[in-house]
Amino acid sequence: MVDNNMRFEEAVFSGPDPVVRAEAAGCAFEAQARVMGLGATGLISILAADAVALALHDDLGAVASVWQAFEAEASHTFFQTFAWLDAWQRHVGAPADVLPAIVTGRHPDGMLLFILPLAIHRQRAVRRLTFLGADLCDYNAPLLHPEFEAMLGDAAFAALWPRLLGQLQADHRFTFDLIDLPKIPERVGDQRNPLLVLGTTANPSGAYVTALTGAWDEFYASKRSSSTRKRERRQVRQLADQGEIRFVDALEGDERRRTLDLLFEQKARSFDRMGVRNIFARPGYRSLFTAFAMDLGSRHLVHLSRMEVGPTIAAISLGFVSGSRYSLVISSYDGGDLARFGPGRAHLHELLRLAIQNGFAVFDFTIGDEAYKQDWCDARLTLQDHLSAATWRGAIVVGLVSLFRSVKRAIKQSPVLWRQFSRARSRLGAVRVSRFGAAGRRQAKNTDPHA
Repeated sequence: MVDNNMRFEEAVFSGPDPVVRAEAAGCAFEAQARVMGLGATGLISILAADAVALALHDDLGAVASVWQAFEAEASHTFFQTFAWLDAWQRHVGAPADVLPAIVTGRHPDGMLLFILPLAIHRQRAVRRLTFLGADLCDYNAPLLHPEFEAMLGDAAFAALWPRLLGQLQADHRFTFDLIDLPKIPERVGDQRNPLLVLGTTANPSGAYVTALTGAWDEFYASKRSSSTRKRERRQVRQLADQGEIRFVDALEGDERRRTLDLLFEQKARSFDRMGVRNIFARPGYRSLFTAFAMDLGSRHLVHLSRMEVGPTIAAISLGFVSGSRYSLVISSYDGGDLARFGPGRAHLHELLRLAIQNGFAVFDFTIGDEAYKQDWCDARLTLQDHLSAATWRGAIVVGLVSLFRSVKRAIKQSPVLWRQFSRARSRLGAVRVSRFGAAGRRQAKNTDPHA
């Protein structure tokens, strides 16, 4: 789910200004419309941009009812639901002194056009304008009126953007040194993401989705060769030789919490093997997922599932459900003797089968370029980042972060470099575990006071 390589950027946080580019784009569009006689269409978009009423909010509770009502019709991703971002702010944002900066844009007649969930993240002497919940959102985007693209095109949004930034900077609560908008999907629902007009670079990681068509057997045969299916069926039989296989997803009460605890333990061991820092040891992360999966107000949005082999919980997954989309967010497997029989793969097959059986149209593997996703997915979604400076402090950070991200992107997009990097990271992780062992993991876990 989450890009784990954030330590460098946290250490240094503190390009060209998009305001000039946006104003130029707006003027160029208006001039071109006049020359081409497109006043009936083009100029309406520009005038609509000037007429959009912007409002800023630092209190999620104040916009809760409007936001939740808008979700019912708006184009958005799960990660922009009020339930998720409100939970993120309570468990992660507020303890870290993150200030929500929610921007609403309305048509002159009062109709809501968009909600843009931003935030001010203060790190050392630098104030960063970013998405609310950006670290734990695989897709960052506005919520858009179903006809947003028709009412407010790219050039109009480019003309609106400098006014939006100016309104933020004019309010002492929301001043910022740089703009960092990561993991921007190119589309929000069936509409083009208006944030693409800001000038972006490709995020180092992509996301993967597949359309769920036909029955499970038909879908499985379309994705996996006959020899692969034969090998995977053999592995399932080998798992069954170790004990009865059971798939359990109606988890309640103590069993639900116990399953969540084991999910995080399995992920911690997996991160150790990979040489990757345990993201769930970060303050608030584990408590966020636990609360979101347990609380009555949000648990219906979370599908928690496990596969048991005899007495062993061999694999666990946590997914988000929204409309016709199933999003696999966290998955883990037992790294013991059963691992050689592919329990994680067997559990994934069951998740896909259940998603098809329950009428989901899309299975979203979310962000991350793990090789197994390519076996199943129709498309790799390219995510974009926007990074620009607003002050000299911001310019220093932007330079450092841009260099770091460029190197990271080059490594991840080169199969050879990425393979070598992953191997070296795993070796370093093994050394770290051998030196600090379980004590190091316990210490990391205890950094989260909410866990």
